[in-house]
Amino acid sequence: MAQVPQRFFDALAVRTWCGLSLRALGRAREEIDAINVYPVADGDTGTNLYLTVESAFAAVEAVFAAHEVDGAVRDAGEGARDAGEGALNADGGPSLADAVGAMAHGALIGARGNSGTILAQLLRGMAQVLAARGDSGHTEGAGLRLALRHAAASARQAVAHPVEGTVLTVASAAADAAEEAGGGCAEVARAAYEGARAALVATPGQLPVLERAGVVDAGGHGLVTVLAALVETFTGRAPGPVTVPHARVEHGGEGPAAGECATEGDESGPAFEVIYLLEAEDAAVARLRQRLDALGDSLVVVGGDGLWNVHVHVDDAGAAVEAGVEAGRPYRIRITHFGHGDAHTTGTERPPRERAQRAVVAVVPGEGLAELCTEAGATTVLARPGEPPASGELVQAVRRAHAREVVLLPNDAELRHTAAAAAEQARTEGIRVALIPTRSAVQGIAALAVHEPERRFDEDVVAMTSAAGATRHAEVTVAERQSWTTAGICQAGDVLGLIDGDVAVIGADVSEVAATVLDRMLSAGGELVTLVLGDEAPQAVADRLEARVRDAYLAVDTVVYRGGRQGALLLVGVE
Repeated sequence: MAQVPQRFFDALAVRTWCGLSLRALGRAREEIDAINVYPVADGDTGTNLYLTVESAFAAVEAVFAAHEVDGAVRDAGEGARDAGEGALNADGGPSLADAVGAMAHGALIGARGNSGTILAQLLRGMAQVLAARGDSGHTEGAGLRLALRHAAASARQAVAHPVEGTVLTVASAAADAAEEAGGGCAEVARAAYEGARAALVATPGQLPVLERAGVVDAGGHGLVTVLAALVETFTGRAPGPVTVPHARVEHGGEGPAAGECATEGDESGPAFEVIYLLEAEDAAVARLRQRLDALGDSLVVVGGDGLWNVHVHVDDAGAAVEAGVEAGRPYRIRITHFGHGDAHTTGTERPPRERAQRAVVAVVPGEGLAELCTEAGATTVLARPGEPPASGELVQAVRRAHAREVVLLPNDAELRHTAAAAAEQARTEGIRVALIPTRSAVQGIAALAVHEPERRFDEDVVAMTSAAGATRHAEVTVAERQSWTTAGICQAGDVLGLIDGDVAVIGADVSEVAATVLDRMLSAGGELVTLVLGDEAPQAVADRLEARVRDAYLAVDTVVYRGGRQGALLLVGVE
């Protein structure tokens, strides 16, 4: 079915483009992986680009979902105004700035590999121009031309040592062709695509490693695929498939391309790929670039406004991480050994491990719970507020668990589909995966508490599922904006008490709301109360709740954990 064309570049066009890019990369992923020889022949460029765009698309969808909620608030506000209770602010949906900002941020936090990191900077460069020109809610051909030019320039600046014949060359060619095009967004997008495609075909003549392998640049192929989706966004029809000369590459072999890396003539190359998000000031990042450039190659640092994505290939992975610690606060650290395709935490090689029979992979919202679950034997994936993990990150965690059987605990209702996709992918790799649809971290704690690896797999999954299902969950948080809830209209700054995912209490005091939530939960009975305090919640809240349970509910035990930066002030579980 043909795509309904978008005339202007507005929020809806951003959403459409992200969705079409994700579908297109999904179709092309294996082909792009197969021709990946530069900067390292590790066969994952298509997958990395897919995961990067998946994160961008999820962020854009979240913006649209938030504005759909705001639309319900607006409707409720009109009724409140009629009743003499005052009017709420009208909101006509996400702006272009909202959408492109979410796209760029999602790509930044989800960027994978060298190519994904560069794509994230290309999207960020476009977003900077489109947001600035979108005061009327959209931009036309002239704005798209400027956006493509700024994207290509900013991507080059992010790469420590730009190399021609790569995705950078393809991006520059797209920008050059767009500048020569007249007309609106459709004409500009078409010209950019054709220019990029022509540049892609020429990449083997610019980079010897590509010519020897008989392939075009994999990252450039991915960018052409994304630009084809941009054409479809504005014309309603996708260009023909990207057919370029290439030969399939056997990765990990001893052929001439297998060991090529960013430094010509270096047949071995660095042993590790190190990627992390970094909270740091601009001056500190400038010093970090210099230090990492001396440690390795393929250095790409993208981002800004205090949040960066750092990518580098090094032999000393520990030194690369330490450099990030000196610059700011690194997190979501991923270290991949090119020889083994597995994650490690040091620069020393280890012999292959024997697979464990069973493991548990748990998504957790804060550092405190991550430590707790790790001590209990689980492999954890940290989900920071506003930064949910993509399916690829969950698949990597399943691989890292290195077990024949894996129990996956998403611990968030919003991650159900993401976790299901990850489980399906892991099953294709021969891993037996059971997904328990835990909706909160406290349900995950309950499931982990009854986990027994010695039991038969099905029996263990049933026991963990039963424990999670028998745990009611609640949270106390602060409203970020005016919104319609099941308990009425809340204002920004109100304290909200949610029980089983629905807002049940709106108040002004954290302790009062938490006590009300707990009373409502215990009115149906319970034997154990689990309290998980966020880093902004005072200890006095837990002390008051513990005393309330002790005084009013006989034979009910209470356990308290510190969750760290988990988003919610308090998580509550009642078993």
